[in-house]
Amino acid sequence: MQRVTERWMWVLLPLMGLALYMNFVGSPDDAVLGPSQRIFYFHMGAATVAAVAFTVTAISSLGYLVTRELRYDLWAAASAEVGTIFTSMLLITGVLWGRAAWGVWWTWDPRLTATVILWVLFIGYLMVREWSDSRERRARTAAVLALVAYVDVPIDYMTIRWWKSIHPVVITSHGIHMAPAMIDAMFVSMGALTLVYVAWMQIRLRLLRAEYGLEDVKAVVRAQWNR
Repeated sequence: MQRVTERWMWVLLPLMGLALYMNFVGSPDDAVLGPSQRIFYFHMGAATVAAVAFTVTAISSLGYLVTRELRYDLWAAASAEVGTIFTSMLLITGVLWGRAAWGVWWTWDPRLTATVILWVLFIGYLMVREWSDSRERRARTAAVLALVAYVDVPIDYMTIRWWKSIHPVVITSHGIHMAPAMIDAMFVSMGALTLVYVAWMQIRLRLLRAEYGLEDVKAVVRAQWNR
């Protein structure tokens, strides 16, 4: 697993360097927002990775409920942790970009509201995972909560299409209304942050397996001690 992670880093680091170059050098300033537009590239990348991460969590949670196999619970937990961090990044970059674009730090726009709800739901998911010492009960409860929380992911995506919103619609059925260099910077940033997610997942899965192994050792020691 460690070698696999190292191989990913050889791909990730050059791609991240390319993303930074395209974001800050290779793309023009926006005609209206000026250089603050550059926040958007990481904002869009964070949104993409958060959606992917929570989708992995939902699929893994369903897998656990169907099979009761521990590996699905590990995948769900690791992906939820990484997804919550990227959602935090999404909110922070959104606040900064919103200040430049709308002149306010925060507004209860449908997209922003749905994203905050999503963040709170998965914070709750992570807290639930610390609630019980019973691994099976913890995994089962967390899996159900993950599936309930995931309902907000497609709602979050569709808010700017279902309701009146000041949040721009970036990708439409008619294409992407940005300069080609901006589009390239956006997709490279999305790819770089997706690789960050993959590398981070590998690291987190390794740590979770170690934590679960330590729990097993402690359980055996307690059982021996109580005899």
